[in-house]
Amino acid sequence: MILKSLGAAALTALSLFATNPICWAGERLAGVVELFTSQGCRSSPAADANLTELSKRGDVLALGYHVGYWDYLGWRDTLANPDSAARQDDYRKAFETRSVYTPQAVVNGRVHVNGSRRGEIEGSLSSLGNTGQGLVVDVEVRKRGDSIVIETGAGGFGQKAHVTIVYYDFPHSVNITAGENKGQHVRYVNPVTGVQAAGMWHGKAAAFELPASEMSKRGPGGFAVLLQSVRPDGAPGPILGAANFPQGGV
Repeated sequence: MILKSLGAAALTALSLFATNPICWAGERLAGVVELFTSQGCRSSPAADANLTELSKRGDVLALGYHVGYWDYLGWRDTLANPDSAARQDDYRKAFETRSVYTPQAVVNGRVHVNGSRRGEIEGSLSSLGNTGQGLVVDVEVRKRGDSIVIETGAGGFGQKAHVTIVYYDFPHSVNITAGENKGQHVRYVNPVTGVQAAGMWHGKAAAFELPASEMSKRGPGGFAVLLQSVRPDGAPGPILGAANFPQGGV
């Protein structure tokens, strides 16, 4: 995965012992849906609408990654960025597919489906949850003074995962005046602005502390925390846990 490191000065990992238990707030999320979309793809508006509806559920973390490889069709995606394209290419390697496509919805880092097919996304969330492939590790984010603290629960023996921060902006409404979607007015929720590595999780309850000022600069709308395993070749694996932290909390 192509990620930028926060650096040692910006991150402190704290081991949590049994004498200092974590109090978890709220319920665990049902799943994570990462939509790879493009303003220049005629099939994407339906998928963008699906992501908006999924974001309203409250128990699904919905993230919109905009890519620019369809810009040559006549409209330059106003929300595309290199981190989004890099993450989709990493998933291409993970799923061993020959090429990338839009709209692609990746569910819990485990399966991918056509993002315009709401039923397939909902079905994947349900089936993964029912077979123990949902979000199985607790993740909580809270603000403490001038810091953001990410707390994770314990997992299985020998488990490892990356603690990944996905920054996103406020919802955007875009009038598309050229290309395949000319004349459409599309609303985009949680458009990703960047992806960043924050540390390693080694299967034990732990906490990671980061500066709140840095977080608010990178993600105007907020940020998500993904606890995601990584394959030996570096490609992303299943997402084990996740949490959302909207801008209002920073």
